[in-house]
Amino acid sequence: LVLLFLMTIIGITSVAADSTLSVPMYVKPTGTYYLDVSFNDTVHNNLMLDTGSEFLVINKTTLKSLQHEGGVTYVRDISGVLADGSRVKVPVYHLSSLKIGCCCVVRDVDAAVFPGTAREILGLSVLKKVAPFAVSLDPAKLTLSNCSGTPAEMRSAGFPENHSVDASKPGSYSDIASIEGKYIYAP
Repeated sequence: LVLLFLMTIIGITSVAADSTLSVPMYVKPTGTYYLDVSFNDTVHNNLMLDTGSEFLVINKTTLKSLQHEGGVTYVRDISGVLADGSRVKVPVYHLSSLKIGCCCVVRDVDAAVFPGTAREILGLSVLKKVAPFAVSLDPAKLTLSNCSGTPAEMRSAGFPENHSVDASKPGSYSDIASIEGKYIYAP
């Protein structure tokens, strides 16, 4: 019985270690890191990675596109303090899913909606769902766990099932170019 228990734990650890996905980030001249994200498989944007932000943040332009496509629901209003110390009250909407990179699907997420075309942020409310996660700055990549991409999505991106994937390696994710030691997404 003890041996069976140990084998189960070892098997679970092995599966957990093999279920990571590394997604390339690109660096803007300001030194901020961005990722390709799609919402509800319809709206595609670049979001800034911000581990200091509690929420996923989208802007009203993205919200209007999502409302046109469907799949978003108003939840509530929240108020918070911005980095400059000012207070703001914003609506929160529920999204059925978002996809980080090619195939890390995160289901049932809430997004705070900021006015106009404010910078969109991938914050902790999403990152907690794909924890444990790791940020690498050189090469620039975000390694995620517990992604729920479909096997078809994973295979179409060239990923063998149940294997760790390092998207910074040429040919494993999409076109990645190395410029001065930094990996940048090449559309």
